[in-house]
Amino acid sequence: MMTPHDAFSVGSGFSMSISSSTNLRSSGCSSPISATFERRLEAVDHTRRNNVSFEQTKEKIRKMLDKVELSVSAYDTSWVAMVPSPSSQNAPLFPQCVNWLLENQHEDGSWGVNYHKHQSLNKDMLSSTLACILALKKWGTGERQISKGLQFIELNSASVTDETIEKPAGFDIIFPGMIEYARDLNLVIPLGSEVVDALIQKRDLDLTSESFSKGKEAFLVYVLEGTRKIKDWDLIVKYQRKNGSLFDSPATTAAAFTQFRNDGCLRYLSSLLQKFEAAVPTVYPFDQYARLSIIDTLESLGIDRDFKNEIRSTLDETYRCWLRGDEEICLDLATCALAFRLLHSHGHDVSYDPLKPFAEESGFSDTLEGYLKNTTSVLELFKASQSYPHESALKEQCSWTKQYLEMELSNWPITSVQEEYLKKKVEDALSFPSYASLERLDHRRNLLSGSCVESTRVMKTSYRFPNDFSSDILKLAVGDFNFCQSIHGEEMKRLDRWIVENRLQELKFARQKLAYCYFSGAATLFSPELSDARISWAKGGVLTTVVDDFFDVGGSKEEMENLIDLVEKWDLDSVPDYCSEQVKIIFSVLRDTILETGEKAFIYQGRTVTHHIVKIWLDLLKSMLREAEWSSDKLTPSLEDYMENAYISFALGPIVLPATYLIGPPLAEKTVESSEYNQLYKLMSTMGRLLNDVQGFKRESAEGKLNAVSLHMIHQQDNRSKDEVVESIKDIAERNRRELQKLVLEEKRSVVPRECKEAFLKMSKVLNLFYRKDDGFTSNDLMTVVKSVIYEPVTLQDESLT
Repeated sequence: MMTPHDAFSVGSGFSMSISSSTNLRSSGCSSPISATFERRLEAVDHTRRNNVSFEQTKEKIRKMLDKVELSVSAYDTSWVAMVPSPSSQNAPLFPQCVNWLLENQHEDGSWGVNYHKHQSLNKDMLSSTLACILALKKWGTGERQISKGLQFIELNSASVTDETIEKPAGFDIIFPGMIEYARDLNLVIPLGSEVVDALIQKRDLDLTSESFSKGKEAFLVYVLEGTRKIKDWDLIVKYQRKNGSLFDSPATTAAAFTQFRNDGCLRYLSSLLQKFEAAVPTVYPFDQYARLSIIDTLESLGIDRDFKNEIRSTLDETYRCWLRGDEEICLDLATCALAFRLLHSHGHDVSYDPLKPFAEESGFSDTLEGYLKNTTSVLELFKASQSYPHESALKEQCSWTKQYLEMELSNWPITSVQEEYLKKKVEDALSFPSYASLERLDHRRNLLSGSCVESTRVMKTSYRFPNDFSSDILKLAVGDFNFCQSIHGEEMKRLDRWIVENRLQELKFARQKLAYCYFSGAATLFSPELSDARISWAKGGVLTTVVDDFFDVGGSKEEMENLIDLVEKWDLDSVPDYCSEQVKIIFSVLRDTILETGEKAFIYQGRTVTHHIVKIWLDLLKSMLREAEWSSDKLTPSLEDYMENAYISFALGPIVLPATYLIGPPLAEKTVESSEYNQLYKLMSTMGRLLNDVQGFKRESAEGKLNAVSLHMIHQQDNRSKDEVVESIKDIAERNRRELQKLVLEEKRSVVPRECKEAFLKMSKVLNLFYRKDDGFTSNDLMTVVKSVIYEPVTLQDESLT
């Protein structure tokens, strides 16, 4: 037989015997070490929550969710400053913007970003500086500032044509357009005639060489301030939003109002200045994407549980906006995809309709984001396509976005820190798909890379949301990860002691898999309050491995039947009749563990569930005996008989099902007996069994054992090859995974609490991760990931937190 733990095979296992002065009783939930540990946990948690810095950081993040602060854009402010008053072409409509430009020039003569001063942002700063110079020159003010700005441009002129430096969106169109505007103002830009001519020639070539498309049309409107050549308002108005803006861009909208005097544009600009007074952001409104990004970051670092109320409130508001088709969500591709994914994962009933136009790559190409080759938007579409794979259109979306991202990775020029972070995000998304990723591994990887907290983006200019976000959230997440890890280490000590006290190490036939059994729980059910569920999960994993080896190689038929008889009778009042010492050891630890879990579950559930846990174990033992009899009698079952037995013998029942009682929400007996609960179990186990059988086919065939692959080949009618059979079984496993995911995310008709359903999905992720490779995880792979989750604290250099 082959259980989930065969994926963890590493010779003699990963031994972790740690002595303790306090003994853990083999039964009961109120052992001295348990009580001591619980008091210690409460003390540590109390200290954590009374840490002033810790609470201040959390409060700061809560405020970020409540009120998003965007960095101001000197570039966009300059274009708003250039808007003339309707009553006089010789006076600015927004003089406060002109004053802001006069007062906010940097010491080096530049305007623009004042964070991450890095060469990679030079084109951004040159573009912002030139725009500010034009605004001041237009109104005949700031002669000293203009002079300093021109000096900055001259000193950094080499960056204009340096192709290794990241370009803001539309730079090749807007920058030469601003140079031409400077000529109209009799202002000489110190770049040299050859450079200027080359820039203008390239701009003209770009505008005329490509065939016309919807994406290009949107782009030309988006960079209106740089072209000043579109004279047809009917073309532009197609992109005007209900708030009066064009693409929510202050710069584009200011250029449109200056040229066309549209009332909607004026309304947008006026509302913008009422809110921001003197300096505007580069995109507005932007609250939805910023808030959703913060939630996504909190979840990707594993600290979202500290902000449950704020997250629920934010997503409820986002859902209301989604239902009314709010343009801030529906007209921004990245926001729409991110909202879809988060709302769906939190149980909101969201339609795929807003994303349907992007089921194929051609739909993406017709957008502004598509023309700009916006990788962030494609990445969000890829992640959204994985969140609910039952829509056929989402499958198509997943396919093309995956291919697109893979192509981007193959030829990715790293021109900035931001590009490096984005590349890392793409690599992780492709390497660790959501259906095969364990949360704690993701959290650690995200903490060490820092990519998930990088909040700087570059469109026409760079912007950041919210300010100082990265440092705060990283410090909080690192502290939380290490706090949880310290608890995991304590639990491992208790479990190691439990094995010794229950004499499991004396069963020479049994594989020692404690570390891996515990790891699969700690990497998914990681938070401190889930300690009982983790312990139950780990003990279930250890004991199912022992029982599997007992029925496979360690026990005689008499011993197997004796063990089943003892569990079936479940007589706790008389002395058990053991036929061997092996049976005594196994039954004793099974009995004590079942009773312990039942006592703990009673505290959570307020009712007795021990009878159900006994039945779970009895079903497993009987299914294993049946397989042992098939093998000893050399019988070939039908594929249907095999699978009806094999999903139980795969041995996930004693691991996952008892743990659902210890997660928190009440599970009524009718819920546990419901078709939904049992379907969750069957889908999870069937998927795992099929993946396992594909993995173990060669080994089990050599041993003369049957599994799903060999039985398909024996009973098939169409003479398919082994490889074709394997692929068809993989497809069946994938369908089961998708059905499981759909059932877990279903809210309307569900009777099983979401937190409990998640346990089934978490186990499916464990299985998909370890069976993704054709040859499974290697010993070194497993040792590395186990240690990283349970034993190795996260440490970051100071510069990583700034």
